Amino acid sequence: MLATVSRSQPRHAITAVRLLSTEVSSTSSHSHLPPPPPPGAKTPHRTRLDPAPRPSVPRTRQVLPHLPPTFGRNQILPVADSTRALLESIVAQFHAPIRYAFAYGSGVFEQDGYANASPQARGGPMLDFMFAVTHASHWHDLNMHQFPSHYPMYARAFGSEFISRVQEISPGVWFNAYVPMKGVTIKYGVTTVDNLCSDLLNWKTLYLAGRMHKPIRIIKDDARVRLTQQVNLTSAIRAALLTLPEEFSETELFERIAGFSYAGDVRMVLPGENRAKVGNIVRKQGPQFRELYHRLVVALPGVHWSPQSHIIQQDVTPHARAAHLRKLPSNLLARVTGSYAASDLPAREADESVYWTRMAARSDLADTIHHEIRDVVRYPSTVQSLKGVVSAGLGKSIRYAADKVSKWRTGGQAKGTTS
Repeated sequence: MLATVSRSQPRHAITAVRLLSTEVSSTSSHSHLPPPPPPGAKTPHRTRLDPAPRPSVPRTRQVLPHLPPTFGRNQILPVADSTRALLESIVAQFHAPIRYAFAYGSGVFEQDGYANASPQARGGPMLDFMFAVTHASHWHDLNMHQFPSHYPMYARAFGSEFISRVQEISPGVWFNAYVPMKGVTIKYGVTTVDNLCSDLLNWKTLYLAGRMHKPIRIIKDDARVRLTQQVNLTSAIRAALLTLPEEFSETELFERIAGFSYAGDVRMVLPGENRAKVGNIVRKQGPQFRELYHRLVVALPGVHWSPQSHIIQQDVTPHARAAHLRKLPSNLLARVTGSYAASDLPAREADESVYWTRMAARSDLADTIHHEIRDVVRYPSTVQSLKGVVSAGLGKSIRYAADKVSKWRTGGQAKGTTS
């Protein structure tokens, strides 16, 4: 179950959590009834103080209602038929149950600044996957029996319980890399559905939510994830709007959103990631970003974005900005409000409306949001980089680091001084 949402949680997030937590336990219609009276026994006299017991009514158990067929259709991004078939055939190889799966990265969607080789070509990009499962230990146990070579020897020796405990360490992902399958090389991360949905709703680490701010190809869908992902995408728009001026281009919006997950990432400081990566992604994936975000942007009050235009306009009055501010994901919002705890803002308990409007009017709000997002990302990204040595093994880790440095050099030479 997801954690209880605070009063400052976005209204759509509250709705999502209420939907996700709707679970009515079924009751046997006979379990609480007294035994039938023996034949010939008189029916006892009942009074208002001693009424006859009411038979319990069995109720259906429903964890999550069905979503409308068109809900979240912006999340279904098309890819070439050959790519789609390849991705689906790879995921189908896994016997352990996968609730939700998506593929991402340059092997799925083209990125500027890199050779556009197909994953099947020699030296082509590694295909990146993320699997969300119900029970991590059980899943790894089944997966190790099917694919023992995917795991380093010591991980197999310690067993699935050890792997799941390492996985639980923030940000809650275990990666298996350099896995040959179906004629290509893949890397796949494993997390739990609970951990994924928590990050999508609250931006607990932004490790998974940030990856899903960018175009992904969904291979196995799940209603609960689709619902929380829609909240995640809307939250990304709100955070971006609070850091953008009254008028800006769609490219600026997409680069701002795509950059959230790289802010504070240790790999952007070290020669482990191309510093022009955000621009490289957006330049080639503009149509996919537009499909993801256009309907959600125009649904927000105070924002105008014509389908025929690349320019977006927004209401930047304190009242309009306050509506976005108070609906930010709970973890980010708590950090932002905490940074102003010693400021001259009025007490929130006295008048919430005035409190949010005054905070939204501050000239340093955009810088504060940038700073807090960097702090959210920094720790889990650093921990996951260290966890990679454990999950992949020393040999694969060195190979992965060497490939990243090579891409960094190639990308830097290709784009030169691109910012």
